[in-house]
Amino acid sequence: MGTGLPVVRLKVERQTSHPWIFQKMVEKPAERLRPGTLVEVVDKTGRWVGRGFYNGHSRIGVRLLTRDPQEAVDAAFFARRIQEAVAFRRHVLQLDTITDAYRLVHAEGDGLSGLVVDRFADVIVLEFFAAGMYRYRDWIMAALQAEFPGARFYYFAEEHVGKQESFDCRPPAPPGPVDIQEYGLRFRVLPGSKHKTGFFVDQRENRWRISSWCAGKRVLDLCCNSGGFAIYAKARGAAREVIGVDIDEDALALARTNAGLNQVQIRWVQADLFCWLRDIAPSGQRFDVVILDPAKLTRDREGVAAALRKYCDMNRLAMQVTAPGGILLSCSCTGLVKEEEFLESLRRAAWQAGRTLQVFHVGGAGPDHPFLLNVPEGRYLKAVYARVW
Repeated sequence: MGTGLPVVRLKVERQTSHPWIFQKMVEKPAERLRPGTLVEVVDKTGRWVGRGFYNGHSRIGVRLLTRDPQEAVDAAFFARRIQEAVAFRRHVLQLDTITDAYRLVHAEGDGLSGLVVDRFADVIVLEFFAAGMYRYRDWIMAALQAEFPGARFYYFAEEHVGKQESFDCRPPAPPGPVDIQEYGLRFRVLPGSKHKTGFFVDQRENRWRISSWCAGKRVLDLCCNSGGFAIYAKARGAAREVIGVDIDEDALALARTNAGLNQVQIRWVQADLFCWLRDIAPSGQRFDVVILDPAKLTRDREGVAAALRKYCDMNRLAMQVTAPGGILLSCSCTGLVKEEEFLESLRRAAWQAGRTLQVFHVGGAGPDHPFLLNVPEGRYLKAVYARVW
């Protein structure tokens, strides 16, 4: 191979194109390698597999970046991958015509396992899921700077990721609030806040779609966060009345700001959705459109069963306050919950609520979140549109 990189050998013959190689499949290297070290990978037969990041502390032992023997993983590699990702958003999806906030790099979907990058106007936010990506952040940011001259940068990794991947990410000072626009609406984003990279760009098309059915309607946005669905319903959809419910006081403060930016009146309620729905259901309050978009419910496979029970419980309550013939948009961003499992939890919820669901669309994240068919983990968001009878 002649690259001078350490060689990692697999315990098995490689028979898949998935970029993740789990630790149990990897022979322990003779030399101690830092988490995120670039390595050559060969399988049990000695056949060359690819190049990528090795991490002896992670459940994912190797993240492959290339299967081309002639392709070095260097600054030029990151520049090419990022240039391709940006060009797809600009020239194929033409996102700049509708928004200045979108996902620039979607991990494996853009050939960069362990890296997510979102753009918010002139601020670019990087989230690291792999020690290797964090080690080469300077190359990555230089490539992004070439595509977005004058951009400001913020990067971070969630605490549990740092522990799993054994790296200490020390983020720079947050850049402060930035205003973005999508489909003519304005939103304030706080990069460095506790909610993902600062704003849920993955729900952009779902916000637009559901607002099309809100004219003159009474709308309920549960787990409203910074108010995206609620504001679309009122400002673009011309809803008669909109209520947004969230337990997070900081998120609701930002939602109020966003409502002001778009000059709309929305009633914001700070409450646990379970308690609030149980309180209002007996009064006969009903809504024509209900949006339920909770945060991720589990990061561990052992927690999937409990997450599905919780999805069932919250959707049952949401259905109970949906008017007959009304629309329910129920979402799940828990990647470990498969689409068929989520649909089954909705079926159980409808049965328990004594309602019938007429599903008319099942969507997901926007097209700036591409996924590879050999990496289904990239398709994490489920968005189910149904009429409730």
